[in-house]
Amino acid sequence: MKRRVWLTLGAVVLGGGGVVTYAVASPADGHGAAARAKRPAKVYALALKGAASNKRELARTSTQQFSMLGVSWKGAAQRLDGTAQVRTRSLATGEWGAWHDLEVNTDPPEAPEAEARGASEPLWVGPSDGVQAQVVRKDGATRALPPGLQVNLVDPGVVTDAETKSGGDADPAAFAVAENPDATSTDSASPTTSASPSDSASASASASASASASASASASASLPPAPPSTVPQPSMVSRAGWGADESISPDPSEYNADVKSVFVHHTDSANDYSCADSAAIVRGIYTYHVKTNGWNDIGYNFLVDKCGTVFEGRKGGVDRPVLGAHTYGWNRESAGIAVLGTNTTVSASDAALTSIARVAAWKLGQYGADPAGTVQLTAGATQKNYFGTSFTAGTKYTFPRISAHRDGYNTQCPGNALYAQLPTIRTLAAGPVQGLKVSSVSGATQNGSTYYTKGAVTVKWSATTPASLISKYQLLVDGKTVATLAGSATSAGTTLAVGSHTVAVRAVHQSGRTATSASVKVVADTTAPTFTSSPKLSLRTGTVNTTAVPVTLGWKAADETALRQVKLLSPTAVTFGPTTTSSKRTAASGSATTWSMRAYDWAGNYRTSSPSYTPVILQESSATKTGTWSTRSSSSYLGGKSYSSSAKNASLTWTFTGRSAAWVVSRASGSGQAYVYVDGTKVATVDVKSSSTLYRQAIWTKTWSSSAKHTVKIVVVGTSGRPTITTDGLVYLK
Repeated sequence: MKRRVWLTLGAVVLGGGGVVTYAVASPADGHGAAARAKRPAKVYALALKGAASNKRELARTSTQQFSMLGVSWKGAAQRLDGTAQVRTRSLATGEWGAWHDLEVNTDPPEAPEAEARGASEPLWVGPSDGVQAQVVRKDGATRALPPGLQVNLVDPGVVTDAETKSGGDADPAAFAVAENPDATSTDSASPTTSASPSDSASASASASASASASASASASASLPPAPPSTVPQPSMVSRAGWGADESISPDPSEYNADVKSVFVHHTDSANDYSCADSAAIVRGIYTYHVKTNGWNDIGYNFLVDKCGTVFEGRKGGVDRPVLGAHTYGWNRESAGIAVLGTNTTVSASDAALTSIARVAAWKLGQYGADPAGTVQLTAGATQKNYFGTSFTAGTKYTFPRISAHRDGYNTQCPGNALYAQLPTIRTLAAGPVQGLKVSSVSGATQNGSTYYTKGAVTVKWSATTPASLISKYQLLVDGKTVATLAGSATSAGTTLAVGSHTVAVRAVHQSGRTATSASVKVVADTTAPTFTSSPKLSLRTGTVNTTAVPVTLGWKAADETALRQVKLLSPTAVTFGPTTTSSKRTAASGSATTWSMRAYDWAGNYRTSSPSYTPVILQESSATKTGTWSTRSSSSYLGGKSYSSSAKNASLTWTFTGRSAAWVVSRASGSGQAYVYVDGTKVATVDVKSSSTLYRQAIWTKTWSSSAKHTVKIVVVGTSGRPTITTDGLVYLK
């Protein structure tokens, strides 16, 4: 079936009497009232001219609104050995932009019709109202520039309801107006006829839309099957959703027997587009392929924008093996997916990669193909690819199931950056899930590589594979599944029995391949720690005050799994590590103080012990004296007074009931020595001498395992040259 398109010619009268024609491409079929109320997509053609054999150009030319453009020439099989550059004027700012190179090394149709045109890839530039273009033959090229060079401007129109709600411009009454009417004029192009650049084969019957296909495909009794896939179909924007004008593509769809491989492309267009414009970009590419190239439909089977939105491309049913026009020589056994934008140096977004992988996996899964595998494809043309590999028509060659345009044809597409991402796409499509790890276990406390809990935990995990490609997660305890979650889940709870366990997460990719995280050790413990030695105070050496008697707090705690810490809760708050068993503190004399301690294990179990102790200061006056002792008075002494003696064998004896005692003295360079007797037994000889004068010094201490009645006796030695002993009393704990 052929479709005829003609150009409606008009004229604009310029100031000064110049007359410039304009050309408006119109389809043979009209649009309904609703379509006319919007604004249909249109293509405008402006001739490139020049006297030199190596250059054709269009001077700065004012136009009506357009958003996409490209360069085309007569003869679809003709190659342009040179460069094509364009620059445009922004409709919003009125400023001229920089020059842009167009990709002219595009796939020719394998069975071109006479009216089909060669063309560059279209370039999205956003709303513009002016254009300048030039085509220059490459130095040393043997071929002349192709005839009929023109720049083709695409206005994607305002077509969908969403676009209508956001407003749109009215149809243009006139199009191209040269800024210099004496230098340039528009081109009155001859009518063209539709042609398909697909591999040569007879057309099959037209397609009707499947449940997931666009409603534009014609009914047919010989539709190929739409087999179910091994993976879910991703959501897509239908042709109706992006506003395809089906009247410009009346030819029936053609089908392959199956889909053996997927070729990845980029559209070689701008990357700074808004995803809100993606539907218009797709519509522009469709219009360009049909009205400029002269194809019977958009070439790609699917298109993906940088936000990951998937658009239905060529009609015929997304779930059927529609023959596309995307990879010269290889269309007969493949589907083509194009990313909107240019990925020469800029990588495709993660969202785009995910969508490519999902579409590829779904299409290949319809025919039982592994996206990570390889396949032999039969060449439909004799040619070389980008890497110089030669192909001969009719011969089989091995390709990855997911390949790039450049793998089959001599083009840079899909750009170096996206080409380098193909392994990622294959892994995303085929599985297993990547980067799976347990990130935390809440309800438990981590110590080293082990988690401790009382029982209830929430396991959290992460993976680098997007959730849309994951079928489900399974929480494993000791290798057994205890919970199954959706692929979007990131955590799961469970209650563990007392004991040591291994906990891991298994991810099931949509392909069925599984990946299991490294396991973590989780110990469930409900038994509180114990104080193997309850907290006890003992007196220690140091300076004694009535409000601060130097003491040592000692304890021992243990746990059957792992002791975490011991906390002193009162009289002050202090936290100690699991191996600490003592701490130097001070206590006020004369009043009972509760020393409350709590031992914690890593699971959060704890035990508390709270003994009470009272430091008591016995003044020297309360002692039993023998020998000669004199009283000294000073605010530096405990109670303001002390006893002093130089008499050999002079003694002081205190009797008390307690579990710790400390003798308190004043020290100086002339201080002597004393014997210490405990319960009648000599236990120490203490030298009180000090290079500096010190008061209220606990110089000797003794601690017993329990409280009992004890006697402490101090006897002056009468040390030669420094016999004096000055005592300030005795302190004991009760």
